[in-house]
Order: sequence, then C-alpha cells, then structure tokens
Amino acid sequence: MHSPVLAIRRTPLVAVYGTLKRGLRNHHWLAGAEFIGADTLDDVTLYDLGHCPGAKSEPSHGIDVELYRVDARGLRDLDRLEDYRVRAPRSGTYDRVIQRTAFGPAWLYLYNLDIAECPAIRAGGWPSTS
Repeated sequence: MHSPVLAIRRTPLVAVYGTLKRGLRNHHWLAGAEFIGADTLDDVTLYDLGHCPGAKSEPSHGIDVELYRVDARGLRDLDRLEDYRVRAPRSGTYDRVIQRTAFGPAWLYLYNLDIAECPAIRAGGWPSTS
C-alpha cells in the first residue's frame, strides 16, 4: 500500500459526485483546489443516502462528476470528511480508489456501507437529475 503523500504524486486529481460539487454544502472543503473540469463516468452508480450520495463500482448510464487538483493536505482533509481510513480502507465509511477519467486518473470515494434500501442513480448526478 502506498502512503497518501506518495500516491498524490501519481494523481493529484479527485473526482467528486455529491456534496463536494460546486454550489453544494461541502464544497468549501475544496477551497484552494483547482477546478479541472467535468466528466461522466459509466462504471459508477450512485445511491441516494438521503443527506448525501454514496458511489459503488457498478455500471451506469453516466454519472456526472467534477474534477479538482488537490494537494496532500487537501486530500487528507477529504479523507477525514469521508471517513477514509488509510490503514484499513474497507473499515471506514468510504474507500478511496483510482478512477479513470477524461482528465487522467483521479481519486474517487466509494461507499463501503449497505445500500440495500437506497434508491440508485444510474444517470446524471446527485441530487438526482435524471
């Protein structure tokens, strides 16, 4: 396993799909990050958790994401927000994985918890736009 500092040298990009997007309540966590652009991912499905979405690695018809360039501190802050645990990634609320995007590889947070009762969003974004 690579440390977050070494890994960010490989990809300083992060793809966001929920409350971190522009205009939503947690976007301030990306203060100082550079907006790179928007993309659509067809191998990620969102689940509406009510207060936020959770992503699973599942085929979709295209989920909207925004990409940002972050520094090591910004990535650590996002890890804290998303309850990503570097030493035990599957034990936190979210895991952080490398995702292919139109702008190159980017970090993406995948939801670790149960989504059995949550509505799927297989196209568009959150809040649901489809």
